[in-house]
Amino acid sequence: MQYTAPERNWRSALILASATFKDAAENLTKSSLKICLIIDEDGRLIGTISDGDIRRGLLRGLTLASSIQEIVKKNPLVVPAGIAKDLIRKIMAANQIQQIPEVDEENRVLALHTWVDFAGLKFLNNWMVIMAGGKGERLRPHTETCPKPMLQVDGKPMLEHIIERAKLDGFSNFIFAVHYLGHMVEDYFGDGCRLNVKIEYLKEKEPLGTAGALSLHNQKLNAPFIVTNGDVITDIRYGELLDFHIRHNATATMAVRLHEWQHPFGVVQMNGLEITGFEEKPINRTHINAGVYALNPSALSMLKNNSHCDMPTLFERLKAQSQRIVAYPMHEPWLDVGRPEDLLSISKQ
Repeated sequence: MQYTAPERNWRSALILASATFKDAAENLTKSSLKICLIIDEDGRLIGTISDGDIRRGLLRGLTLASSIQEIVKKNPLVVPAGIAKDLIRKIMAANQIQQIPEVDEENRVLALHTWVDFAGLKFLNNWMVIMAGGKGERLRPHTETCPKPMLQVDGKPMLEHIIERAKLDGFSNFIFAVHYLGHMVEDYFGDGCRLNVKIEYLKEKEPLGTAGALSLHNQKLNAPFIVTNGDVITDIRYGELLDFHIRHNATATMAVRLHEWQHPFGVVQMNGLEITGFEEKPINRTHINAGVYALNPSALSMLKNNSHCDMPTLFERLKAQSQRIVAYPMHEPWLDVGRPEDLLSISKQ
């Protein structure tokens, strides 16, 4: 019996070779297929770009304006038209790949087969911890009677948007760390059954920081887990972050974003009184903490029970113990809702 790959709008993964990093990143986010199929003007397959290719390129110093030619994988593995379903699955399993294009005799793409088409949606037993206890002082007066993570975006609390995104990656077990007006979070979400998930609560008597609340968990975590700030709205794939963390054998992984800032003035380079050069409005590029993490349970041994600790401090403690800590470069849309203008901006999107 001939097998036809599900459409799943695979054509949305097609992108011309003249595209930029930004084009490819937007394509990956919109298609959710985890791959870009790079074609020429005649529609012939040139190569592929994965989410990991973009992240590695960003770590090398490339920017969203860079050409995808810097990272495209040419001559990718493909299958011919009309190939049997079982054989496609065996090829993908043998080569440990998640996607494979089907092409005709002229190398034009006919379909895209993905592992999800064979295996279905996976469900994870891993936990996600959401830090939802902050006072949100910079967002006053919005937070005077409402905890920051409960502020609404498109008619739903930010926390609900985070849960819905995580559910797409198979997460169903959540822990909310609550403090300021925490009863409002509990009253709204309860045990999570309304959203078909399980929710437990860590109740801080006083603010313990973005990591300290984890010391209150009385249930032993026996697998890597995700931690996210409750005011971070992003299209990040939490499952891919977890896979990245495990694949790199890390104790702790921090999602980071490339932040670009252009100096408003021309910069004069000097050595003492001597002028050595000029740079007109240079662009500074740094990686910033995106507020999303993956941790091994062993990382919790660095925390003191019921003591304040922020995530950067936890990472520093792990590094001091020669534990492996790594960065996960992200390109997905992201916003830390910390100011009234941030809330207004995301509400208009």
